[in-house]
Amino acid sequence: MKAVHLAAVGLGLLLSGCQLLGPDYQLPKESAMQRPDLQGELAGEGANVVSAPVPNDWWKLYQDPKLNALVREAMASNTDLRVAAANLLRARAQVEQAQSAGGWSGSVKAGAQRLQESGEAFLLADKVPVANVGDLGISTSYQFDMWGTFQRGIEAAQANADATQAAADTARITVVADVVRAYTQVCSANEEREIAEESLRLQSQSTTLTQRLRDAGRGDETQVTRSETQFRSLRAELPRYQAMRQSGLFRLSMLLAKPLDQLPAGVATCAELPHIAQLLPVGDGAALLKRRPDVRQAERHLAAATAQIGVATGSLYPDISIGASIGTVGIIDNLGTAPTNRWGFGPLLSWTIPTNGSRARIREAEAATQGALAKFDGVVLNAIRETQTSLVQYTALLQRRDALAEADESAKTAAEQTRQFYQAGRESFLADLQATRTYTDVKAQLAAANTQVAMSQIDLFLALGGGWESAQKPQAPPSTVTQAKP
Repeated sequence: MKAVHLAAVGLGLLLSGCQLLGPDYQLPKESAMQRPDLQGELAGEGANVVSAPVPNDWWKLYQDPKLNALVREAMASNTDLRVAAANLLRARAQVEQAQSAGGWSGSVKAGAQRLQESGEAFLLADKVPVANVGDLGISTSYQFDMWGTFQRGIEAAQANADATQAAADTARITVVADVVRAYTQVCSANEEREIAEESLRLQSQSTTLTQRLRDAGRGDETQVTRSETQFRSLRAELPRYQAMRQSGLFRLSMLLAKPLDQLPAGVATCAELPHIAQLLPVGDGAALLKRRPDVRQAERHLAAATAQIGVATGSLYPDISIGASIGTVGIIDNLGTAPTNRWGFGPLLSWTIPTNGSRARIREAEAATQGALAKFDGVVLNAIRETQTSLVQYTALLQRRDALAEADESAKTAAEQTRQFYQAGRESFLADLQATRTYTDVKAQLAAANTQVAMSQIDLFLALGGGWESAQKPQAPPSTVTQAKP
């Protein structure tokens, strides 16, 4: 009895020493995420942006009902988002698997067979009679998480699930950006085609007039050839706009998983670029790094890799469990009687001596953690670079657009003045056509510049990582991990 008591006390002391192996995860102080120079205002900011929070549904800044409808439908039916949702369900199931590891387990066994047992197995010289033998039993056990191995596994699974959620958020903002970009492409193609057709009409008039002047002896064949060449050059550009329009529609069809004829009404005929009538909100570096889903995904992979060190370290230590079983084994007619009943309970210790590469697996996990940290730093630096580059390009395109807008006003004024002079008999009809044509050319350049600005806006919002927050509530900072005691 005294020995039993001492064993119980020893087991209690052992269980009281429950601990977590491996390092507790904290965001490394030497990581790029902690650099002060990446937390402030973003380089490349100009007078066209404002350091304000990026809105959750940034595409609503365009105030375009057709665009809002396209985004809603893409969120409901896009195939990439369906894949992301399935991956997230799988990751959550893996968390449940990790949470169910260890602890209580049980089994039930029942069997019956016509059995000829070996007599020598029972040290009998005679043959054992054939009999109907049954086996019924129930067993249960509890495996202790002595070293926190299961807890580290839960942490790793949860971190991987968080990373999968971040990947789903990345897919969401990418789909939104693709929808807005495809819609903008359709609108710009229709708008630029209308301008090109107007320019072609004016050039046709100019060519006809040049031919008449030649026939009247007031011009030469060179002028006619030059005018016809210009006409053919302009006409050759028209198929490009049609192709751009169709390409945008095909893209929308794929993103919404719908045939072309089922796209919302008015999308195919849109001829005005979506426009944001305010300064673009871009926030600061600190907000950017917290908002970008790819940064959060890389940070969660680092947390999972850190937890795997504890899982690998746990393989060096024994597994301890306590169990009990009860059953009956014997001839079927005698099952349940005293001679056939059996029961037992007690502790079980199993230990695989670490000679099969266990320590190498720990070093492997540590190296994987260093690699995850390096990748995390790279993602952070790339996020800053992408955003700063997008800001610089957006500012440059705006400056070019503004310069073309001034040229457009000048060309418009010149065309109006030439028209007045022509009506007053002070300029020829050809001069009037040429002035109008110049104005149309500048207008086409301005339309193309507006398209570039609109596309740059989309790239900037994509770099800012906005748009996923509306799908879920903001999560707590992933770097704070609550450690549960086994």
